[in-house]
Amino acid sequence: YDHQKLHELHKGHESMHTTMVMILIVTLIVAQIIVMEWKKRHYRSYAFFTMVAMWSIPVLMSVKNQWWRFITIWSIFTMLTAVVIRKSTNRPMSVTTPRLVYKWFYVIYKVSCFLGVVGYILMMLTFFGLNLAFGHKPQQWMDVALMLLFYGLYFGVLGRDVAEYCTDKMAASIGYYTQEGMPTRQLDANVCAVCGNQLLVDVDSEGLIENTYKLTCGHVFHEFCIRGWCIVGKKQTCPYCKEKVDLKRMFTNPWDRPHILYGQLLDWIRWLVAWQPLILFLAQGINWLFGLE
Repeated sequence: YDHQKLHELHKGHESMHTTMVMILIVTLIVAQIIVMEWKKRHYRSYAFFTMVAMWSIPVLMSVKNQWWRFITIWSIFTMLTAVVIRKSTNRPMSVTTPRLVYKWFYVIYKVSCFLGVVGYILMMLTFFGLNLAFGHKPQQWMDVALMLLFYGLYFGVLGRDVAEYCTDKMAASIGYYTQEGMPTRQLDANVCAVCGNQLLVDVDSEGLIENTYKLTCGHVFHEFCIRGWCIVGKKQTCPYCKEKVDLKRMFTNPWDRPHILYGQLLDWIRWLVAWQPLILFLAQGINWLFGLE
């Protein structure tokens, strides 16, 4: 009945609907070209705008639809992350700040990865009908699976973007890394070029808490620092000399390698969460200007 009423309401509007679809397609194509050119020519402003859009658009939609669970989790994440961002931008910077910041975003990375994997597994189990063994409806399990997938992907992408912002701020003040590629001071022996602290474990030795990694360029780092720099902060170059880092050579544990692929997978979510709502809003504005309702 509702479908019939909707059909009667829009009867005779076929040409208008065709025009609206064409406007949407053209808007998507033009917006894609503009975004790609913006990213290519001015990556810093593009990344900052995307981060702000990723942070604000979902919570605005949640306020409108009264999705209080997401608003609560988003608020807790925002408050804690704001403290970390403030520490990373403070001058002078404490020597403990880099490791604190990397640890926070590494925890976010691990938690988001865990939520995404659990959500995916639960979705697959629902497809195979395991929910029937517990007397649950498929919709219940699928709702939980989609919620876990969304939280894992959303906070994973947002955490990576904020981590990159903090990485640039910290690296510039630490003094070993610059955008121009020339270090502002000489790297002392047996010192980590990310955090500036002493290396306590030899490269070939097994550490109690963390190991020491040596890159192909010859520079050595704390395990947690270089992991945070490369994976969480998306800096796939040596923090000191900017040589390209081969992540697969760094990680001998095969269970670590899927994490790299998962990190690349998160990049695809930005278009869905940050840019697609803006483009759809733009298309609706164009329809409104032309009197298409």
